[in-house]
Amino acid sequence: MRRITFTLTSLLAALPLLAAVDAKKTEERLQDSASLFQEIMETPDRSIPQDLLNKASCVVLVPGMKKGALLVGGKYGKGFVVCRAPQQGWGPPAAIRVEGGSFGFQVGFSSSDVVLLIMNERGMKRLMTSKFTIGGEATVAAGPVGRDATAQTDAMMTAEILSWSRSHGVFAGVSLDGSTLRTDVDENEALYQKRLTTRDVLMGGAAAPASARSLLDLLTKFSMRKSN
Repeated sequence: MRRITFTLTSLLAALPLLAAVDAKKTEERLQDSASLFQEIMETPDRSIPQDLLNKASCVVLVPGMKKGALLVGGKYGKGFVVCRAPQQGWGPPAAIRVEGGSFGFQVGFSSSDVVLLIMNERGMKRLMTSKFTIGGEATVAAGPVGRDATAQTDAMMTAEILSWSRSHGVFAGVSLDGSTLRTDVDENEALYQKRLTTRDVLMGGAAAPASARSLLDLLTKFSMRKSN
């Protein structure tokens, strides 16, 4: 009995430490997201077009999205969405997960960075739900590359989401049809000490943590427009 009591006591004592580890990983992911955005935007010929970034309502950054396959492929990544707050510039980040799969004979594993721009109010409404399918419930198009590039097709002009991926140093527009974007209340809890949904965070339910400052400063540096 003493041994069992000691074990339970040890586990309970370790819970705050486990939470601290999770929070640290979340903060590191925020820093990785900031680095991803900075590296992309500071390479003019391989960046997100400035015009599209200025028009975007929200930015989604998923550093190191995993894609593994052994006969059946799948994708999984954790990241953050940041939206423009009314009259305030960029608001607090909300944690999200991107998941998806594909079928066919595949063997291999890779990791890539994913960037999404949410272009309009319809796209923002999708974010307020617990999850939605990219390319299914929300229209998506592969984004153009280059600081001065423009959206030249009707698909890009009307899409709710534009998407890019960076792998092995190559940044290019990519299709994420079939992937699911969902809220991550566990990661939000690590950031805000509350189990907040994406809607809770984006609708003003939280103040941006100090660990998000570098990311928000970079977003402001490259696109200062405030929402109306």
